[in-house]
Amino acid sequence: MLAILDQLPDGFLGASPATLHEVLPSPTLIELPGQREDWLFVSALLHGNENTGLKAVQNVLRAWHGHPLPRGLAVFVGNPAAARLGVRHLPGQPDYNRVWPGAPESGSPEQAMVRAVVERMRGRRLFASVDIHNSTGLNPHYACVTRLGHDFLHLAALFSRTVVHYTRPLGVQTAAFSALCPTVTIECGKAGKAASEKHASDFLDACLRLRRFPARDIEPRELDLYHSVATVTVAPDTRFSFDGDEADLMFVPDLDHMNFRERPPGTPWASVGEQGLACLRVTDERGREVREEFFELRDRRLVTRRAAIPALLTRDAHVIRQDCLCYLMERLALRPDAGR
Repeated sequence: MLAILDQLPDGFLGASPATLHEVLPSPTLIELPGQREDWLFVSALLHGNENTGLKAVQNVLRAWHGHPLPRGLAVFVGNPAAARLGVRHLPGQPDYNRVWPGAPESGSPEQAMVRAVVERMRGRRLFASVDIHNSTGLNPHYACVTRLGHDFLHLAALFSRTVVHYTRPLGVQTAAFSALCPTVTIECGKAGKAASEKHASDFLDACLRLRRFPARDIEPRELDLYHSVATVTVAPDTRFSFDGDEADLMFVPDLDHMNFRERPPGTPWASVGEQGLACLRVTDERGREVREEFFELRDRRLVTRRAAIPALLTRDAHVIRQDCLCYLMERLALRPDAGR
C-alpha cells in the first residue's frame, strides 16, 4: 500500500483533495532533502475530509520552489482515496489516526504500513513531527501533545498558546513519534478556510527554519494548558438529532458553541428518551466507563454533573458515529519542572 518517493511528483502542487488520488493513488511518503539533516516529518490527510494539511504542505513547497529547503522534509499523505470523496475514511477502512504503534494490534495492512513509516523515520535524525487536522465543530486553533516535555511544549506554543495534553485515543501518530522527537498535532479549525491554511503554512515554515528549540523553560503565562480526561461517544443503537427531530437523544442545537468554554454543573446538553444515561459512553484515560461522574438526568434532560471543558464537540453525524461526540478537559497547571 505504501509508496515512497524521493522527489515531488508531477501535479502534486496543483492537485486538489478531490484530484490528489490521480497523482498519489495510494498512501505515500515523500522525502525531500534539505540543508540540515535533522528532518521535519509531517502527516496530512490521515482523515480524508481534513484537507488543511495538504494545502499547507503545498503552500510551503510552492514558496520554496527552486530553493533548497532549510532542512529535510518528509511528508506522509495518508488517505488520498478518502480525500477524493471528502470523507474521514472509506467504508471498511480503519481510522488512519488510530492504527499507529500503540494501538491494539489488529494485524491490518494499515497498521503494517504506518509501522513501516515509523521504522523508516527511526533511521533518520528527526527535528520534530507535525500531524495536521481539522475539526467539524466550532473550535479555536490549538495544539495537542502527548508529552509535557520541554521541546514538545515549545513546539506546541509555536502554533498556539492553547495546548491540550492527552493520552487517549490510542494509536495516534503524535504518540507513535513521541519516542523519536518532539511531536504535536495541530487542530486548524474547519477545513476549507484560507486563514487556517495560512496559519498551518506559516507554522510549517517556522518549523523548517527553526534551528533549535529555546533552551529556557517555557513559562506558565505563555500557555493556556488543558488536560483531556474523558471521551464521550454516542451508543451505537441510539438515534440522535440536533434540529429538534424526534430521537432518543435530542441535543441542544448550539452544542458545539460550548467548545473550550468551562460549563458549570447543571448545563443542559440534550433531552433523553427511554435509554437514559445508557445513550452515552464516557471513558476516562484508562478506558473505564465514567459517565455518571460527568452527567446526570434531571426530568429527562441530560445535564452535566460536574464542571468540564468540552473540545471537538461536533454536529456532524458521520464524525460522531466514526469517532466520538467530544472530549472533556480540565485546566492543567504547568509545574516549573514539567518540561525538564
